[in-house]
Amino acid sequence: MSSFTPWTPDDAREHIAVPSAADDKYSRGVLGVITGSTDYPGAAVLGVEAALRTGVGMVRYLGAERPADFVLRRRPETVTAPGRVQAWLLGSGMDAATRDSATVARLHDALAEGLPTVIDAGALDLLDRVTGPAIITPHFRELARVVGATTEEIAADPAGWAVRSAEKLGVTVLLKGHDSYVANPDGTRLVASSAPAWLATAGAGDALGGILGALVATHADAVEADGAMLARLAATACVIHGLAAGRAGGGGPFTVLDLAENVSAVITGLLGR
Repeated sequence: MSSFTPWTPDDAREHIAVPSAADDKYSRGVLGVITGSTDYPGAAVLGVEAALRTGVGMVRYLGAERPADFVLRRRPETVTAPGRVQAWLLGSGMDAATRDSATVARLHDALAEGLPTVIDAGALDLLDRVTGPAIITPHFRELARVVGATTEEIAADPAGWAVRSAEKLGVTVLLKGHDSYVANPDGTRLVASSAPAWLATAGAGDALGGILGALVATHADAVEADGAMLARLAATACVIHGLAAGRAGGGGPFTVLDLAENVSAVITGLLGR
């Protein structure tokens, strides 16, 4: 823990892209999203909602038909046609054991592009196909499966396992929890501690993925140029996520859509600090 640098709201503020009058929807960043499934369509909705409220020029949702229908009902501005993107968000709300062949092909194609990529849940088995800058966002159980440890071992030393996993897997690791630890193979070590205990709820990780995906899409060039940028953006996403949860619940429980709906106000507040 002592080797991890706390990431503060002031740090997060410096990693929020503010558009200029010269920007358009493409220059503001386009996030490609392949998330959700027939069994878990809500994960796609939560991720897209959070991404759009974080500040991105466009979200291209290219997942399965059922979650795409849910996404468009909630956020009709979402684009469902293939095209250029600056970053990818993959895997939230999927089960690797039950993915259909079309979804697998879409995931493989996205990973082959070599763009900055956020990899969650049901795409964690595809790390051998990563060709560009990547960050994984597992909780304890998911990381245990990836690295061959037990959940209890991860829980006993989350900071250490974040470091060991980044070194072993060769990607940036965001290990989610009350304290979220971020480590990359080059030695960056950050911890974000803004999450209230009420944030331990279904769908919270899907929203975090959307926030992080948007930040990566709006900083795609910086991610390509700076190996530590993914770690800083991940910690920033955790700060925004935790502050939005606190604002949504006012110290008590909330729904994840409540959290997503508060993301824009949290970012406004950070920019005004």
